[in-house]
This record gives sequence, structure tokens and C-alpha cells, in this order.
Amino acid sequence: MARRRRSVRAKIFAIIVVPVTALVVVWAYGSVITVQNGMELLKIRAVYDNVVVPTQDVIDELQAERTLSAEYLGAKMTTAYPELRSQRQKTDEAVARLEQASAQARDATPDEMWGRLRELVTYARGLNAMRSQVDQRLLTAMEAVEHYDSVTEVGFQVYDRLMIADDLDIIQQVKAVILISRAREVMSQQSAVLAGTLAASHMTKAEYDAFGKMTGKRKLLYELGVGQLDAELAAPFLTLNASATYRAFSAMETEVTDSVTPGRALGPGTLTWRTASEAMTVTLGELIGEASQTITDRTVPLAEKALWRMGIAAGVGLLIVAFSVLYSIRFGRRLTAEMVGLEQAAIELADRRLPAVVGRLRRGEDVDVAAETPPVTISGTTAEVDHVANAFTSVQRTAIEAAVDQARMRDGVSKVFRNLARRNQSLLHRQLAMLDRLERQVTDPDVLDKLFGVDHLTTRMRRHAEGLIILSGAAPGRGWRTPVSLYDVVRAATEQVEDYLRVEIGVPHGPALAGPAVTDMIHLVAELVENATIFSPPHTQVIVHGEVAARGFTLEIEDRGLGIGAEEMVQINARLAEPPEFDLADSERLGLFVVGLLARRHGVRVSLRASVYGGTSAIVLIPANLMADDATPEYAVGAGAAADEGRTGWERSQEES
Repeated sequence: MARRRRSVRAKIFAIIVVPVTALVVVWAYGSVITVQNGMELLKIRAVYDNVVVPTQDVIDELQAERTLSAEYLGAKMTTAYPELRSQRQKTDEAVARLEQASAQARDATPDEMWGRLRELVTYARGLNAMRSQVDQRLLTAMEAVEHYDSVTEVGFQVYDRLMIADDLDIIQQVKAVILISRAREVMSQQSAVLAGTLAASHMTKAEYDAFGKMTGKRKLLYELGVGQLDAELAAPFLTLNASATYRAFSAMETEVTDSVTPGRALGPGTLTWRTASEAMTVTLGELIGEASQTITDRTVPLAEKALWRMGIAAGVGLLIVAFSVLYSIRFGRRLTAEMVGLEQAAIELADRRLPAVVGRLRRGEDVDVAAETPPVTISGTTAEVDHVANAFTSVQRTAIEAAVDQARMRDGVSKVFRNLARRNQSLLHRQLAMLDRLERQVTDPDVLDKLFGVDHLTTRMRRHAEGLIILSGAAPGRGWRTPVSLYDVVRAATEQVEDYLRVEIGVPHGPALAGPAVTDMIHLVAELVENATIFSPPHTQVIVHGEVAARGFTLEIEDRGLGIGAEEMVQINARLAEPPEFDLADSERLGLFVVGLLARRHGVRVSLRASVYGGTSAIVLIPANLMADDATPEYAVGAGAAADEGRTGWERSQEES
């Protein structure tokens, strides 16, 4: 299977497409990454408004409910129950608002954060079972605090998954604020523990240990968080640390851990814990909200900067891609134009100039090699194309020189053929004249019959000599001035064939052939008849039939041999219609070459077809312009006798040298 051929243009395009495509892919990838970074920063605003703030509200309500539940369980009375019931309703409303608001930011919320958010909602909606246990006082205050702690922890895990931006500074500030929020959560846990102990007027060993751990944890988280904030965000917290509110809370926290004894009544200082704790919690919550808002506001300029950077990079990248494409297209067109120029130069040489030179050489014209081989010039800057153009110049010069040399060689061979044939023809003429004189002098029938055989053989030799003259492009030299009957022409042709006795002639006597064409038609018919006798069995006949046609006269030479194959017959008919240049290597079909040349010389159409008897029929259509009204009366009978080609001297007396 032949491989598919592609043009130079297509291959150059393929070469250009690969790097340009890679450049476009790199540009698109960079643009997408930049856009994603900018969009991720812009998502923080939506997540903050619809997830972070509502989640903080839920945590705040859970913290308040936790404190009231611990106070209710520690007091062992129902005085706090109406307030607790109202707080539970607030918690459920905060959860509902969170679920509704978070749905609006689902696409902007990271998957892990969304999972924790759904888990928080599920836990918060599952508080009814624990609330029932609180109402029935099936839990201690510490157990209720721990249960609420597990729910609020899920809320803080929502914050831990808030990693939308890739900016390390923003991530660090977010983590610091989360640490401070966790410190505030620990403060709420402390308040819940103390709320239960204040109601019971004493602190158990477990409650005391838990409060001590919470104190240490609160201080650690708060100091770590404030320490990781930058100067702008840390300033409000440092101001808070120096305020009376923070000092009062810290002193109260120290008093509880230092002066309270497990199992005994609480000191009078601890009774003011709720007031100090609430003030600290509110203030710290406000600062955390302001810090979160500040961090969120910082993302907007970063996003805008990223998007501007993306726009500039995209614009510059697009310009580079466009320049690369345009330059590549221009380069491809220039190289393609050079290659097309080479192609046109090659076509010009192969299809026009070289055939024109060969045609002139066949007509015998002189050809100036230098004038016919101008250098191939291609406008371009590609060195390889210039080298190929120079090679084409050398090739065309070599080709035309070879054509000139071959024409000279053919002309030399033709001259050799012609000279040898002319010499043989002269000798054969003399031999025929001598035989004619001998035939007239000899009276012995046996000797006369042998002389007739030699005469017949000499006539055939003369035809072969004329064949060489025809192949050389010259005329045989014999001719008639007056028309000759076509019957006598066919008879004369038949007598030049070795097996002439096998030939049956069925040509009418009336139609005549113009004198100038007689010699060539005798030769043409003789070649066809000889082929018919050679390629048919010896015991069969060859029939020559002739009749007048609308466009002239047709002769049909039919044999009863084995015939010719269809493919070979097509080739032979093509050669007869358009005789090719004679090839010295192809000497098996000399007769067909001669027939084709003679037919072309006089406009005669010769074709072969299969015979109904299995052999081959040769059809000769002689055009009307070669036909005469009738043979010259004075030569009508003599011409028939002259058909014996040597039995009388009539034909030779009519020849023109």
C-alpha cells in the first residue's frame, strides 16, 4: 500500500503547529493558574460572609447554652430553666441561619470545610437528646460541658479547613485568629465550669482539675495566636492585654486556681466571675471579628492584583503567541514559495522545455545548449533551496546535452541505415536488371524457374532495404507518376512475401491508387501480409479483401493463426496510430515500425482486431485523397504483369530515382 503523500506546505504547517501549540498551552496554563489564584482570593469574601460569620454565631449560641446548662445542673433547681429554654431556641435559629447561608457559598467552600460544616449542623440538630438528659438531670455539669465541647470543637474544625488562598501570609494570620478564637472558647468553657460550681457553691476535685487545665490551655492559645499576628492585627489585642478588663479577668482566673479548695465553699471573689468573663468574652469576640474582617478585606486587593497580573500576562502572552503564529506563517509561506518555485522550474523543464528541445532535434533543427539551459533562479534566502536550484540547473543542462547527443547518435544511425540501404538498393537494382536480361535469354524451363526464384528473393531483399530507408526517415526512391490499380498494388505486395502462394486476393480491379503512394502502399501491405503468413499455420490461407468505403478504400488482411492477446493488441494499435521513436533494442517488430511510419506519412489508418476464425485481421483504411478515378488504360494490363516484381522489366522502367 502506497504511503500517503503530503505537500511541503502541510509538513511546514505541522512543524509550526507543534511549538506554537506548546506555547499556547503554557500560556493558557499560566493564565488559568493565575485566574484560579485570583478567584480563590475572591471566594474568601463569600465564605466569610456565608460560612465563617454564621458558624461563629452558632458557636456563640452553643457557648451560652453550655453555660446555662451547667448552671442549671449545678443549682439543682428550675429557676434558670426559662432562660435556658430561650437560649436553646436561639441556638436552633442560629443553626438554621447557618444552613441557609452556607448553601449560597457551596461552590466557593472547600470540600473538607463543607464536610465539617455539615457535620456541625448534624451535631447541633442532634442536641435534643442531650437536652432531654439535662432537663431530667441525668448528667452532671461537667458531663454536659464536655458534650457541648465536642459540638463546638466541630465548629472550630470548620475554621481549620479554611485554606482557600495560597498566600502564606494570609494563611498564617487566619491560623493566628483561629488560635485566639479557640482561646475564647476555652474562656467559655471556664465560665461553664464555674457556672455549675457557683450554683452548687463548691467545686469538686474534677472541676478544679479541669479548670486548671483550661487556664493553662487558654493562656497558651492566646499567647500563640497574638504572637503570630502581624503588627496591624496584633495592636488591638496588645491594647486589650493592657486594659482593666483583661487584668480583672486574669486576676479572677488566678484567684480561682490559687484560692479555691476542692469540696469547700467558693471565695467571695469568684462570685464576680460571670461579670468579668462576659466582658472579656464580648471584647475578645469583637476583636476577633475585626481581625477576621481585616484579613478578608486584605484578600480583595490581592485578588485584584492577581487578576491584573493575569490580565497583563495574558495580554503579553497573547501578543507573543500572535507574533509567533504570524512569523511562523510568514516563514512557512516564504519557504513554501521557494519550494513551489523549484517545483515550477522542474515542471517547466520536464513538461515544456525538454520536450520542445527534443521535438526540435527530431525535426533536425540545431539546438544551442547554453541558450536552452538558463540557470534556475529562486528568490529566497534558504541555502538548501539555492543548492537544489543549482542542482536543477546542472540537471537540465545534462538532460539537454544528453538529448542533443542522443539526437546526434540517432541521426548518425539513420545515416548509416540510409547509406547501407542505398548501397544495397543500388546493387539489388543492378541484380534485378541482370536477372531480367537472363530471364529473356534463357529458354530452359528449369533454369528459368530457378531464375524466377532468385528474382523473387531479390525483390524481398529490396523491400527490406527500403524498410531501412523508411526507418531512417527518408523515402525509398521508387515511385509511379500515374495511378495504379489497387488490385495490382495488392498483387505486387503479395509477390514480395515468401509464402505468396498461400495468399488469396479478393480486391476489385476498378479502384486505383495515386502514383506517388503506390510504392509505400505496396511496402505497407507486404509487411502486413508477411506478418499474417508468418504467424499462421503453413496449411492455412491468408485472405486479402478490399472494398470501397465512404471515406476511401479498405483492405482487410485476415489470417487464421492463434491470434494476439487483448492487452498486446491494444499496445500494437497504439503504436500503429502514433508510431513511437524507433528503438534499436526493439528489433522484433521492425515491420510494425515500418507500417506505422508509412501510414503516418500518407494519413492511412491501420488497426488490428481479432478475427472470427481465431486469428488476426489487419484493417487498412486508405483515405479518399489517395484514390484515383481509375488506372491509366495504357498501363492497366501492364501493371498487372509488373506486379510480379521481376518477371518483367515494366515496373523498373517506371521508377523514379
